[in-house]
Amino acid sequence: MTANTSTDTLVVAERCWDGLAETPSGHTEILVRGGRIVEVSNRAGRGVGQVVDLGDRMLLPGFIDCHIHTTVDPSALLTAFVADPATVIALRALPVLRDLLDRGFTTVRDLATFAAEPITIYLRNALANGLIAGPRMLVAPHLISARGAHGDISTLLAPEYGRETGVVADGPDAVTRAVREEIRAGADWIKFGATGGFGTPTDDPGQATYTQREMDALVAAATDLGVPCTPHAYGDEGVARAVRAGVRSVEHGNLASAETLSLMQRRGVFLVPTQFMVADALDHLDDDDYWQGKDPDEREKFRRYADQLRDSARNVAASDVQIAFGTDAGMFPHHQNWKEFPAMVHTGITPLRALRAATSTAADLLQRPDLGRIQPGATADLIALPGNPFDDINATSTIDFVMHDGVVHRPVAMS
Repeated sequence: MTANTSTDTLVVAERCWDGLAETPSGHTEILVRGGRIVEVSNRAGRGVGQVVDLGDRMLLPGFIDCHIHTTVDPSALLTAFVADPATVIALRALPVLRDLLDRGFTTVRDLATFAAEPITIYLRNALANGLIAGPRMLVAPHLISARGAHGDISTLLAPEYGRETGVVADGPDAVTRAVREEIRAGADWIKFGATGGFGTPTDDPGQATYTQREMDALVAAATDLGVPCTPHAYGDEGVARAVRAGVRSVEHGNLASAETLSLMQRRGVFLVPTQFMVADALDHLDDDDYWQGKDPDEREKFRRYADQLRDSARNVAASDVQIAFGTDAGMFPHHQNWKEFPAMVHTGITPLRALRAATSTAADLLQRPDLGRIQPGATADLIALPGNPFDDINATSTIDFVMHDGVVHRPVAMS
């Protein structure tokens, strides 16, 4: 989808939040030209060619999900990627991408497919060229993992096949090569496994799976080539090692101590806490139906770490670490990714901080100052909703207008 550069558009709403202010403002008119915001005022650009009047809706910047897996089918999770060809995986992602944009997510950072091919790079490029509908994408093609750790899915294959599945690398030289191969393929980000996980059978979320020396080499190799790094990291030691290595963000961090969160804050490292998925599991620990078809070890891990997970969530809310919105959708149905908003607020994060996490703070993490803000010069990603998320964060589920790159993707339905 490309912007219409021939006609100015005036977007008018009685309420507006710009992605930064502490409270929404009143009547606002936004002049859009060539995919950019030209003017924001209470009376902008009268006489333009097209007027979009949103009435009493609240305008916001387009939402950003900084941790998603658009090619992962939550009904099959990892097992599908042992058998499904890349084309099938890519086709399955198309309705996911369209739905994300329909619901106001105008930018996503996809943090790894589990297929051998860098499918998300192909999807990113197709979106940028207007061949398919969906949010703009920034991608880490794969998860670089130590053998036997979170990203090594070789155990899904019978031993007689005699091959490995996943981007696995051990030792400084091997991780350096893996980083360079991901960047050669076109990676915007490098993702690696710093700890084990809850949903994988051969590791534990509290275990650090790369040494400090390996992480240092991995991050240095990416930094030399101008590409930022982020780790999958739950356990405190793994998070701390990654921060010391120089990552730009930490994914999950749900077992990080207050001391490590303070270290992140001092070093300017962003946290993408993916709290809905954790809270949902903890809320259903005693619900047998919820765990039907899942690995029993996953339930046991959540039970074992339940108190630490709850304590860490409270520490995040009390900290000054920069929080960026990310969901891990794909591990659960993609259309539920908005539920990260109420999950964050439930742990003590304010609605303002949660909304900034999905707009201006997320844009800062992605080093895209043109996103996540309603101000002159910014990309014209605008969404609107009938409710007030500052009063009821669940209003984020009711987006009914989407402009992406200055083009109306989802117009307001006429009553």
